[in-house]
Amino acid sequence: MQYSYLIIDDNEAHVQETLSAFEGFPEYYCVGIAGNKADAVNKILELKPHIVFLEVNPKKKNTGLSLAVITDLYQYLDRLPYFVILTATQKFAFDAIKAGAQDYLLKPLDRFELRKTLFRFQKTNPETVNDTICIRSYGDYQFISLHDIVYLQADNNTTDFYLTSGRKLTAYKTLKHYEANLPLFFYRIHNSYIVNSNHVSRINTGKSLCYLNNGEVSISFSKTFKDNIDTIIRKIAPEYL
Repeated sequence: MQYSYLIIDDNEAHVQETLSAFEGFPEYYCVGIAGNKADAVNKILELKPHIVFLEVNPKKKNTGLSLAVITDLYQYLDRLPYFVILTATQKFAFDAIKAGAQDYLLKPLDRFELRKTLFRFQKTNPETVNDTICIRSYGDYQFISLHDIVYLQADNNTTDFYLTSGRKLTAYKTLKHYEANLPLFFYRIHNSYIVNSNHVSRINTGKSLCYLNNGEVSISFSKTFKDNIDTIIRKIAPEYL
């Protein structure tokens, strides 16, 4: 199982420090970075990360606004992501817990302490995603493993599923429906396509092409969904972003 995390920090050096600390944890990948409260709230709602690392700097006057990222989210979500506060002092520990944070790590990050935080997260957030999907065409119900889906293609108000076996199945629901309901390793990269990131074998940003199934299939991605392409690259090879 892979878990996504979001970093909220306006200091590039500190962001790189946090990313480097995760090099020993391949099951975790960075889904995005936000530098202010508005961007953070928008990205959490859009990307739905499992964990959010929020840096609080006591030298900045907007520290309260940083913690307000957590409280603001209660307007939109019944269940918040797992919030971990990063800071150089214990001064804000009480305020952080009161705001709804689940953990608190001191800077500079210690990998042993980060490991314990990640274990606590996994213990309190067991994975519950079903690994099958039902594709219905009229009265025909087909149960397909999510891992066998290479990509989905919109066809007016229906969606075609392309499988590793080479089969194509048509479901009578829109691509938008599946975008909202598929698990986090599926990414929309075009108005007409959703890909299973586990089957991505190559991305050519110059030609705006995404290659799947060991290069057997190539499909276009659009600028509208470039952030999702960056997320796939970050997930597979974080050292190149």
